[in-house]
Amino acid sequence: MSSQTVFRLNLGTGLEGLQAFKETIPIPSKDEILIKIRSVALNYRDVAIATSSYPLPVKDNVILCSDMAGEVIQIGDHVKEFAIGDRVIAPINVSFLYGQCRDHSQTFGGQTDGMLREYIALPAHAIIKLPKSAHSFEDWAAVIGTGSTVWNAFYGNTLLKPGDTVLVLGTGGVSITALIFAKAAGATVIVTSSSDTKLEYVKSKFGADYTINYKTHPNWSAEVLRITNGDGVNHIIENGGAGTMQQSLESVTAGGMISIIGFLSNVSQDEMPDVTMLALKKACVVRGILGGSKQQLEEAVKVMATRDLSIPVYKTFAFTREDIIAGLNYVASGQHIGKVCIKLD
Repeated sequence: MSSQTVFRLNLGTGLEGLQAFKETIPIPSKDEILIKIRSVALNYRDVAIATSSYPLPVKDNVILCSDMAGEVIQIGDHVKEFAIGDRVIAPINVSFLYGQCRDHSQTFGGQTDGMLREYIALPAHAIIKLPKSAHSFEDWAAVIGTGSTVWNAFYGNTLLKPGDTVLVLGTGGVSITALIFAKAAGATVIVTSSSDTKLEYVKSKFGADYTINYKTHPNWSAEVLRITNGDGVNHIIENGGAGTMQQSLESVTAGGMISIIGFLSNVSQDEMPDVTMLALKKACVVRGILGGSKQQLEEAVKVMATRDLSIPVYKTFAFTREDIIAGLNYVASGQHIGKVCIKLD
């Protein structure tokens, strides 16, 4: 077979602009490996790109999605560290190997074609060989964007320590990944949601220590301070953006870390919090997180394997246009707890 199915997005037309094409399967260069993609994990970023609400540049007719797990089926002549049949994943950006990301244009699914395809050729130096474990391709796809992002948030600046308290906003993929990794590190975790059902689930299933329904407690920062005896929390996984930043700054402890990862809620300009003064008063770090490096993803993978951790895959869809659109709509609806994946047979 010399052709593969890929899904490209016609920008400005919403999810209906996603169309299937037949394209040639790439031939790996001497320093590349050819990967048969087995699973693709969806992110809210993919929805934002499809609905023209993503804040960074995106090329037209891009192949969506940044997260995939697959197996090696062909190896370039100079590649020695991989074998046919190895299970592998790739970081979200092949130039983001360590340190800080200097070139966001190479992040998959934005200005660089992503993973909604059957085969991809990538440079071997950027690929992570997966350890032997019982984890499925969906399990490994689920950790790429969320795992590297959370690892960056917890260990890329102010280090998460046993005994710290972590506040997680929501129950999506990044949030649940943060909950799982924080508990594994010996931290106390507070989770917010508008659903008591979701909060009860994350408490019983993943060991959340405290939960706050922000519909019941619209001033949820007061609940955070009550739970922490007025001290506040050490780390905040901030998925809301402008609409939740005021209360996050009120919830953080002196010298704590707020990792800005999402932009799910907004406020009018006259309601914008005074981030400068609030951060100054708390002497806290407010840090933007746009994914994580290959090194951070490798560290997350190692912990998943050695501690037998899994990022929950809440729902799986098929590799068809109708199912992929349904999956993206499902992510947009916020019904899931954890990750949503596309399974390629």
